[in-house]
Amino acid sequence: MNLSNCPQCGKVFVNNSYNICPACIREIEDHYRKCVEFLRKNRDSTLYELSEGTGVSVRLITRFIREGRIGAKDAPNLMLPCESCGELIKDGSICDNCRSKLSKDVRHLHEDERRRTDRNNHFGFGSTYMKDRDKFGK
Repeated sequence: MNLSNCPQCGKVFVNNSYNICPACIREIEDHYRKCVEFLRKNRDSTLYELSEGTGVSVRLITRFIREGRIGAKDAPNLMLPCESCGELIKDGSICDNCRSKLSKDVRHLHEDERRRTDRNNHFGFGSTYMKDRDKFGK
């Protein structure tokens, strides 16, 4: 039987798949139910209106959205902040601008690596060349 301390409340509990104690699991589920009920009545609310109306933190609501528990069909005006720049987005974790910058950076990284290996191969790094084999008796 594996015991751990709950990272949220500090209580000792038997390990489970959520890695938090049953009381905190119930609390999170209660927050989720509050959000769903609020969204049924106020479908057009934003992330901050949902947080104010339910008392649930923006961080936890964002977690529900990222987990797919609250979707765009439930609340069409619910938008998330981009994890990189903070711009509001409908889905995913980063906005299109940050995604294109990230892919551009990765592409440049691959190009730099390719140039580095080409240059090393061109100058003969990584291979051995002996000019006078006779001196060494071979």
